[in-house]
Amino acid sequence: MNKVILIGRITKDPEPRYTSNGIPNVMFALAVDRGMRDANGNRQADFISCVAWRAQADFISRYIKKGYLLAIEGRIQTRQYQGQDGQTRYVTEVIVDSVDNLQPRDPNLNTQGGYQQQPQQQYHNNTYAGYNNPVYGETPMQNYQQKPTNQEAPQSFNVDVADDDLPF
Repeated sequence: MNKVILIGRITKDPEPRYTSNGIPNVMFALAVDRGMRDANGNRQADFISCVAWRAQADFISRYIKKGYLLAIEGRIQTRQYQGQDGQTRYVTEVIVDSVDNLQPRDPNLNTQGGYQQQPQQQYHNNTYAGYNNPVYGETPMQNYQQKPTNQEAPQSFNVDVADDDLPF
């Protein structure tokens, strides 16, 4: 089995490339912490070469910037090529199958990449009654509008199912 899962930060802004057939791809390096420090107390990281194709390459080139935290899943692949000096070069890289952006969204960043001023909003209108809810124990909002309860269910819900049809 050849499967790799990495979490790290992208080292530079990705630049999309296209094959002669028009297939998008992007090459990038992911800085992955080793989880230990050196003798001087500095953190260590590995810089792992990655290649994404098609939809993943399009997503990365559009929405990912230098320093963003990514989770990628893929497989290790090795290849070789002849350099201009005639020497054989060997490359080991991760071919990305899926990518997740773990970077929190900045609410002040608009879609064009610039910042806009927005008032800070309070999100205390959550009606979930769990103990982790910051408004747990408070009374619900007075102007909350409930839907009428005397509506009939749509016809698609009136289905006659025999007990033999149920999988459990």
